[in-house]
Amino acid sequence: MSDAAVINIRTDAKVKSEAQAVVGKLGLNLSAVINAYLRHLIRTKSVVFSLGEEPTGYLLEVLKESRKDVRGGFISPVFDKSDEALKWLKNPKKKYASELQ
Repeated sequence: MSDAAVINIRTDAKVKSEAQAVVGKLGLNLSAVINAYLRHLIRTKSVVFSLGEEPTGYLLEVLKESRKDVRGGFISPVFDKSDEALKWLKNPKKKYASELQ
């Protein structure tokens, strides 16, 4: 790059350090990744952000309980209409799908 330009940005030191670690594991450096991103921006004229979200501890616990309910046969019947589902949910004597067979 003979006519390279320097871009100075401000970012949190932790963000920079973590980003350098990630791109380093990919065999790249921040300049290469930022240049690739800028070229992508020019080519597509769009900005894309991806947040690879991790499930929270609460969500993982709820999923664990859900799997336990499924194994125990605590599965609702299939409903054709939402009002039927709401009626079933409010019924203290409701029967689960495994009890209806």
